[in-house]
Amino acid sequence: MTQRIYGVVGWKNAGKTGLMERLVSEITGRGFSVSTVKHAHHTFDVDQPGKDSHRHRTAGAREVLLASGARWALMHELAKEEEPPLELLLSKLAPVDLVLVEGYKRDAHPKVEAFRAETGNPLIAPDDPTICAIAADAPVASDRVVFDLNDTSVIADFVLSEVGLPQTKGEAS
Repeated sequence: MTQRIYGVVGWKNAGKTGLMERLVSEITGRGFSVSTVKHAHHTFDVDQPGKDSHRHRTAGAREVLLASGARWALMHELAKEEEPPLELLLSKLAPVDLVLVEGYKRDAHPKVEAFRAETGNPLIAPDDPTICAIAADAPVASDRVVFDLNDTSVIADFVLSEVGLPQTKGEAS
């Protein structure tokens, strides 16, 4: 079975992360398992200087797997390798009902665009046929479906319908 994926894109401060957070909460609350992938345009570190795992990584370990009774995390250093494509990263995830992807706006999966008028940025949707809907905080003119950015339940209904899942786990599709 291929993973069902749906993206959330938008310019900086458009509300992508807030929308992602609300969608994860809403969709998991309906009984579905959800994983997320977040693209960062900058160097980031999930590790803390001084901790053993950080010391292993900075000493040159290619991968560091940190595990406890509550969670585990695998960090992979790219060194001079190119950033892996989304498809490869998705293959590393355990199977779930839905993977929500924040960013990766140039990839071909279906997406909803988060849009805040106050940022002054133009819509991405007019030049991107993979954007199927817009979640905005103000009225926008578009040939796509437009939702209120804060109407999480309706946006979740749309995403679930788009990927072929029922509105609640256990319902017939």
